[in-house]
Amino acid sequence: MMSPKEKALSSLSLSERRERRLVAMHLQAMEGNPLDAEDVAMFEMFEREGWSDERCRAYIIEKAKAAAHMPE
Repeated sequence: MMSPKEKALSSLSLSERRERRLVAMHLQAMEGNPLDAEDVAMFEMFEREGWSDERCRAYIIEKAKAAAHMPE
């Protein structure tokens, strides 16, 4: 459940975010660094759930920290 500080984004904000994600994905692909299916699913989840920028950032940081501690 989202805290009071984290409110769901409006439909307009969600569509703006989706458009920005699609543009960013296109640019990443042009640079030869496309997002993988897991990354795309993560960003789609953020949009679907209406997560704030702060919550998305915290999730990505925690995921990166966890991956850094995984033995190869």
